[in-house]
Amino acid sequence: MRLDGQVAIITGAGSGIGAASARRFVDEGAKVLVADMHEVKALALVDELGDAAAFFQADVSSEDDVEAMVGEALSRWGRLDIMFNNAGFGGAIGPVETITTDDFDITFDVLVKGVFLGIKHATPIMREQGSGSIINTASVAGLQAGWSPHLYSVAKAAVIHLTKSVALELGDYGVRCNCICPGIIATPLAAGFAKATDDQLDEMKARFGRTQVLGRIGDPVDIANAAVWLASDESSYVTGHAQVVDGGAFAGKPWNKQHESMTAQRPIKLYRPDGR
Repeated sequence: MRLDGQVAIITGAGSGIGAASARRFVDEGAKVLVADMHEVKALALVDELGDAAAFFQADVSSEDDVEAMVGEALSRWGRLDIMFNNAGFGGAIGPVETITTDDFDITFDVLVKGVFLGIKHATPIMREQGSGSIINTASVAGLQAGWSPHLYSVAKAAVIHLTKSVALELGDYGVRCNCICPGIIATPLAAGFAKATDDQLDEMKARFGRTQVLGRIGDPVDIANAAVWLASDESSYVTGHAQVVDGGAFAGKPWNKQHESMTAQRPIKLYRPDGR
């Protein structure tokens, strides 16, 4: 019960990483406000979690919605200990010359402004309490180009930098701010289908798992476990940190794939110190 008695808001909590995190937070003793634009899945999750959870419909790109969301958590439970800014989507795709300004605006409204607004409206409550953990969902795509579409990568880089900058301000008040950088995770977002079926997710796991260092892609609970740690006192000396949870993908290609590539080019010869 590492989060016993704490109150959390999780955005984008109706499915994927958000839903897995809501379940893990409740398992650890927290009360969770399940915030999402999509009512049906979020309400089903709240029914599953019982009295420890409540639903709030919110568009994270709307300041009025985010302010009301934080107010709802306060009115229900009287405090806010964890703000998990997780909501997101793939954003604009395609070659740079095809991206419209409307595409640009909506991508940054959700992926960057949504995180900013969550931080902004959680800050005064946590500062007054003298404690709190803000967690933002970033991505390995924010650490290195070539993983995702242009604007998604740039937006996630902005989330990482915003996390670090805010951490430097809020440390004076006992409030921590960190982000998680997932690799490829088996979610509808990663599969490219908002309503991806279990069969589609299984096919994605089989296709991409063979290319991963650990032989599998991530599960939403892998990120949820990291979020629990960042939310808990176990990480009380961690702030301004971009925690990579990617099964080793950011470290490089699996060794066996490198070996195959090298041996295809030339035979491997081992050189001894004596020159033989």
